[in-house]
Amino acid sequence: MSTLPVIAAVDGSDDGLRALDWALEAAHRRAAPLRVVHVRQYAAWAQTDVLVAGPPDTAEDPALDQARAHLQGRAFAVPTEYVGMEGVPGALLPELGADAQLLVLGSRGRGGFAGLLLGSNGMAAARDAECPVVVVPRPGREVHGEAPDEPGPRVVVGLHVDSPDEATLSFAFTEAELRGARLQVVAAYPWPVQTWAAAGQMMPLVIDEVSVESETRVLADGLLAPYRGRHPGVRVDTHALPGDAAGNLVASSKDADLVVVGRHRRRLLAPARMMGSVTHAVLLHAAAPIAVVPPAPPQE
Repeated sequence: MSTLPVIAAVDGSDDGLRALDWALEAAHRRAAPLRVVHVRQYAAWAQTDVLVAGPPDTAEDPALDQARAHLQGRAFAVPTEYVGMEGVPGALLPELGADAQLLVLGSRGRGGFAGLLLGSNGMAAARDAECPVVVVPRPGREVHGEAPDEPGPRVVVGLHVDSPDEATLSFAFTEAELRGARLQVVAAYPWPVQTWAAAGQMMPLVIDEVSVESETRVLADGLLAPYRGRHPGVRVDTHALPGDAAGNLVASSKDADLVVVGRHRRRLLAPARMMGSVTHAVLLHAAAPIAVVPPAPPQE
């Protein structure tokens, strides 16, 4: 297991403490150190009419003090360091991913509007960090999905059978193995399938849905075979489901331990980092913690 730390971003909010709890368990599970980071952004930086004589005093950091107190007396302990930084959180937090195996944040912190489902810092980290980013949502998110068919720990991962991402699948299998959880693979296929018949008209294709579902499942099982071989102890349940991928993943997040999604790979005509619409929707609406995994670097 990597000796890189698991980083928890805190800011003195309840969301930050939930992220800290998740990160502590993740570090313990991975036998990794825990690094607790607070990035302080000062309002004076944004005020052009305020003259700042020097950087603020960082000797005391209430957010880090709160984190220390929160972790005292835990049943298990991991090597932990506390780091205070100054700057813009949305810019500094993603940079921390270069030296971490996981970056964990709450869905919202103290800043922003109360109605936001995901804060700007979480969005920036999920889009730009070089390591997987876990966003821990607030409790009580309601999703319209069926209850899981059986109890027990469960990790959910989305699989695009036309363009599977190795890094996302590897992370999901490893996480399921670490947790002793079953892995629920959601492979969505579009239905109903339509095609253009004439200008402004759509005609349904004469395709049997059972055949589409069966083909999707066969493709998914073939793609998953190498990962099953590397993780023989992980039970895998493949679900070929009609409809949009985001909706199926959000529905599957009910009572799940974690939902794993990938981030878009950079392309020639789109060189900027992008999350993708499915990942964005899952971050906003899933009821479970969400891991956003950056794509594997291209092979030379």
